[in-house]
Amino acid sequence: MTTDQILLFSLFGLILVMLLWGRFRHDLVAAGGLMIAVLLGLVPQDDAFSGFSNHAVVVVALVLVASRAFENSGALGLLASKVMKEGRSVPVHIAITSGLAAALSAVINNVAALAILMPLDIQAARKAGRPPSKTLMALAFATILGGMVTLIGTPPNIIAAAIRKEKLGEAFGMFAFTPVGLTVAIVGLLFVALIGWRLVPARGDAAASLLEPASFQAELQLPEGSELSGKAIGSLEETARASDVLLVGVWRKSSGHLLRGGWIVLQDGDILVVEGASTAIGAFIKSSGLQHIEKTKEKDGAGEEKAASSGEASKGSDKASQDDAGNTEDERRKELAEAAPEILEAVVRADSRLAGRSARGVGLRDRFRVVLLGVSRAGRVAGGDVRSQIIQPGDTLLLTGQAARSISTLDSLGLIGINRVNVAPVVMKNVLLVIGLFLGALVLATTGIVDFTIAIAIAVAAYAALGLVPAREFYAKIEWPVVVMLACLLPIGEAFDRVGGTALIAQQISALTQNYAPVVALVAMMVVTMTLSDVLNNFATMIITGPIAIDLAQKLQVNPDTFLMGVAISASCAFLTPIGHKNNTLIMGPGGFKFSDYWRMGLPLEIIVLLVSVPMLMIVFPLKP
Repeated sequence: MTTDQILLFSLFGLILVMLLWGRFRHDLVAAGGLMIAVLLGLVPQDDAFSGFSNHAVVVVALVLVASRAFENSGALGLLASKVMKEGRSVPVHIAITSGLAAALSAVINNVAALAILMPLDIQAARKAGRPPSKTLMALAFATILGGMVTLIGTPPNIIAAAIRKEKLGEAFGMFAFTPVGLTVAIVGLLFVALIGWRLVPARGDAAASLLEPASFQAELQLPEGSELSGKAIGSLEETARASDVLLVGVWRKSSGHLLRGGWIVLQDGDILVVEGASTAIGAFIKSSGLQHIEKTKEKDGAGEEKAASSGEASKGSDKASQDDAGNTEDERRKELAEAAPEILEAVVRADSRLAGRSARGVGLRDRFRVVLLGVSRAGRVAGGDVRSQIIQPGDTLLLTGQAARSISTLDSLGLIGINRVNVAPVVMKNVLLVIGLFLGALVLATTGIVDFTIAIAIAVAAYAALGLVPAREFYAKIEWPVVVMLACLLPIGEAFDRVGGTALIAQQISALTQNYAPVVALVAMMVVTMTLSDVLNNFATMIITGPIAIDLAQKLQVNPDTFLMGVAISASCAFLTPIGHKNNTLIMGPGGFKFSDYWRMGLPLEIIVLLVSVPMLMIVFPLKP
């Protein structure tokens, strides 16, 4: 080996060890490796940051923003809520939810797909009286399988396309992965639904108790002209049951006390008291039409004002008043109205200025523009007048208001945000816009009018211009550590290829399998890639193994697409450990899983992927085209 090859092998080895160790963030490890490569002269200074202009890096960032547009429109949540039904057997439930998860993962980020479906799956498990562990692992694996179906389904596919363009002159198209990926996904989903979930240990009792959410009593006011006005409370029972909330009663100014009973007819301005978890209350607000803040004023006996706002209480007079910041009452209400689509769950710190005081006493709404909807103490409802409740350290508060989004405001109040729930109603116009723009981008790319990167960039720009992805979320939703890691590893990978490192590894694998058919080398390459992906980030795995796969195919004088596509499929197969893929990590706590639980379903699933994908690769991408 040459000196440069020895240095690059050593550097790659160091990077892999550091990534496996996990002591430092993966983006810092990649950036440090790049700087070492530049100092050693392995990567030219002019090429050090070339990775940031690579199409693969740009597409990964753009797809994350596009995924947020799908979430914000409410289309995914609406679809998921329609699919989740009670009373199904476990296999049927897994087949339906996993099928939806896989379909979503084919077009949006698979972490986003799991984030949308996981709370619904846990809720369904609770209602059915089964441990969440029985279905969560199947759901997570389904999102990974779905990512194999399209170019944008998972980053390894995007990187594979970029590697093909660099080495063979043309990238994979949007649906080049579909014949093999879809077949693998369908067979994999059948396995997890019929057999795989039975192999997972039941971790239900302890995990389910840990998952029990804080319960709140929240006050939700009917806005003027509400469709619910004139209807009995009982008409909301079905919506409440579907959202998993309890209808407690109604506060009405004329009565002076809480009215209970399904026969009570609702009136404009009534305050409906509901009980449930924050996510359940959020779902009820979205489906009941109680999410709007109205600018009505109703004097109660104490001279306090009630403002219609998902439980908003305000103080002041009919005459506009100035607060400490010089804002009028109308301005404060406008700010609260802008925050209506979101509620926040937050824990009270021991040093909080709210400890030992009530929301009314501290002026939470007037001074801080934060509205208290409910209080939970030790996971149980703290009943009574919400704004007069004496708050204690450790209490969980349900809040809304524009300032509740601000980390500085929460810190000033001594609160720790633990969960945010979007309560904006689904607007079909936005749903159609999001889907239409995305489909338009696919048409532009598949017809060759523009490059796929440009097409998705056009769609994302339109999302931003139309407000489907707010400016504050545009950059926040890009996983910058992943982008930086990918951009830093690409130049090192190119240098490794340039000095003959990939060719050397390909030559060794070719020598070991020379007495066998080329398909043996393909299987060996895929097994190595799967093993790496179970312990490494799939981005890094694909960057390392992609060029090796092409060089190995060229040495064997067979179709390089067969090997590159095989490696791309394998890089996505991180089923043996909780660290191989983010979705595996996300379900570990909620499912109560141990490190050793994953291989029970994951190992047979990886074997199935090999058994299905290799014949499909031979059919779709013949070794001798």
